[in-house]
Amino acid sequence: MTAIDVATLRRRLAAGREMAVLDAREEGTFSKGHLFHATNVPLSSLELRLPALVPRPSTPLVWCDGGEGSELARRAKARAEQLGWTDQSVLDGGAAGWAESGGELYAGVHVVSKAFGEYVEHQYRTPCISAKELAALINDETAPVMLDARPAKEFRRMNIPGALNCPGGELVHRIADAAPDPETLIVVNCAGRTRSIIGAQSLRDAGVPNRVVALENGTMGWALAGLDLDHGREDVVRPPTAAARRWAKASVATVGRTYGVAEVDSTTVAAWMDETDRTTYLLDVRTPQEFEAGHVPASRNAPGGQLVQATDEYVATRNARIVLIDDDGVRATMTAAWLRRLGLSNTVVLAGGVEAADADQELIRGKSKRVAVDPVPSMKIAELARRLGEKGLAVLDIGTSYKFRTKGHIPGAWWGIRSRLEQARATIGAAEVLVLTSTDGRLAKLAVNDASALWPDAEVMALAGGNKAWRHTGHDMTKGFDRATTDPDDVWYKPYDHDDGQATEHMKNYLAWEVGLVDQVERDPLVSFPVFGQVAPLNG
Repeated sequence: MTAIDVATLRRRLAAGREMAVLDAREEGTFSKGHLFHATNVPLSSLELRLPALVPRPSTPLVWCDGGEGSELARRAKARAEQLGWTDQSVLDGGAAGWAESGGELYAGVHVVSKAFGEYVEHQYRTPCISAKELAALINDETAPVMLDARPAKEFRRMNIPGALNCPGGELVHRIADAAPDPETLIVVNCAGRTRSIIGAQSLRDAGVPNRVVALENGTMGWALAGLDLDHGREDVVRPPTAAARRWAKASVATVGRTYGVAEVDSTTVAAWMDETDRTTYLLDVRTPQEFEAGHVPASRNAPGGQLVQATDEYVATRNARIVLIDDDGVRATMTAAWLRRLGLSNTVVLAGGVEAADADQELIRGKSKRVAVDPVPSMKIAELARRLGEKGLAVLDIGTSYKFRTKGHIPGAWWGIRSRLEQARATIGAAEVLVLTSTDGRLAKLAVNDASALWPDAEVMALAGGNKAWRHTGHDMTKGFDRATTDPDDVWYKPYDHDDGQATEHMKNYLAWEVGLVDQVERDPLVSFPVFGQVAPLNG
């Protein structure tokens, strides 16, 4: 095992070269305490996540875990080596060793982005409004325009009555149509704090003439104030008119100059993509619908608001180049300005956007960032439906515990975690036929060989299409969580995902955690955000 000690890792983090710190634990365990700069790549889903997060196989990787013998980190390193990653080491002592040496450990997920949101509020003095103050204004003659900066799925789940959905990356792009009267108050909200703050400050940075505020603590603050939330609505701010686009483009150009956002042409990007000693991410910051309608094959969809609020879901390699793509430069430039302020200084915008990429055949050819899944034995939905309940047949679901419990699972299925199949074997016992399933079946396919080694006398197969196919063919799903083979610590649960009747306490604890990140990063010598010349609100 190639090991790296804490002191060496600290020096490498400060050196400014490309590297990725990866934590191999399950998300729920990871969220209890991890390094600030670590990206969560659970061993159980490594093949599905690593290629996009660390696209260059020669990138230096440092694996860590909780520190209990570094078993997970060592297993992750071995698996990544099989897949082609060549420069890897394991952190001595893992997270525990880091803490013992005086390093900070951070709870939660998306910590870098969350801490940055709190930093922005403090540095830019982004104004906010309380839920009760907003509620008093809603029925007034001069009611505010309320914009929910979350993706549509989150908005549908719960939203403030009267709010319109406008994902964070779209705010500047669409605001001229959404709030044409400069006298109208604009309120931006999310579920908690980060996207509310970033969204409101985006509009202020762009010079929107209106008074713009963030809703203090988002929909959680609304619920904690005893106010009712709506559910299921799909009221969305429409795509911008030509006039709105012109205003947004002129406004964002000023923001881009303020924060040093550069454009590069497609020929340069094509050359970057061919380099073997540098990493270049191509991220398309448009909406998922636009991305699906046509995009650069080598790019990944990362809607601007989500990219800023959960950067570690898209980028794991520190000091890599990031090229943002849109259609007219508005969303890419605004997102780039935020990423540069977050510390991703090598972020640029593709000049001409998708049209320029279409014209450059070298760029659109791109490279695949997915690991191919070898063919494995599979069982069709109809066969499993016919044989379900048959003696000697067991079904093991290795999707998330959250979906197993709330979205439903195949009747009689066990639940487990791929990296803990030994526990599943001990709980389930012998089987003549073992059918593995997961959300869409990909993870189940990856686990067939692992399971075959533990059930050598069984016929081990993956369910073709997984749970989605089972559901879409009209078969019943069962809810509940009474057939678990291991602890359900694979997922970080949002405050409103818990079913223990303590929603209020979970929300309060979450909000206190977010606010407290400012103090924690201030005492961490390895954490800082760039200071640009302009830190006061750009529109006063």
